[in-house]
Amino acid sequence: MKKSIAVAFAAMMLLTGCGQKVVIDGEPAPPSAQETAVVTMGEPANHTLESIPDTSDNTIVITLRPDCAPLTCENFENLVKDGFYSGLTFHRVVDDFMAQGGDPAGNGTGGSGMTVKGEFANNGVENNLYHKRGVVSMARSMAPDSASCQFFICYTDASFLDGDYAAFGEVTEGMNVVDDFLKVPRSMGSDNAVSAPDTPITIKSIEMIEDDADGNPRAKITMEDFLK
Repeated sequence: MKKSIAVAFAAMMLLTGCGQKVVIDGEPAPPSAQETAVVTMGEPANHTLESIPDTSDNTIVITLRPDCAPLTCENFENLVKDGFYSGLTFHRVVDDFMAQGGDPAGNGTGGSGMTVKGEFANNGVENNLYHKRGVVSMARSMAPDSASCQFFICYTDASFLDGDYAAFGEVTEGMNVVDDFLKVPRSMGSDNAVSAPDTPITIKSIEMIEDDADGNPRAKITMEDFLK
């Protein structure tokens, strides 16, 4: 039960940087911080282990799903092609929940200067990509169309996020690298969870690679050695 409560609270704190003041549990966040309240909270679904091929070179391959979230995929692909993510970090790593990164501020408050329409059911958009292990989705503020550049990768099934966050891709190679993020010592973060890596988990680069057999775009994340 304690773990479920911790995960639920962490889910309320998917941070982006759009400049609003949001009240979480009665305490106002600083005006520069963006804390996302999940509309429908509940117990996380059972952890479903997916068979995702490992990589041995610190790389993660994400297959984008423009059939589910075309605008989100286009936004992500444009950022990748611009080299936006090079040198950024995964600043939040939460056991049994997710790893969040892609923030130029490095603390959950930054953005790219652009936002994208929230492609999820509670914002009037059908999206059949559900939050399970390996799924990649956009962090946002309480404003439905506030997603910018920050994304997260699910460690476990998190069906309580379905309908409220724009899932747009899946890790199809290298989930073992994402799992290794959990080996980095972490301290208490602004989400009141042990989520803030003590040493940076840095993205060396993200590049678009050859589409998969179904024509879905793919992105390869190359990580710096974060387990030195």
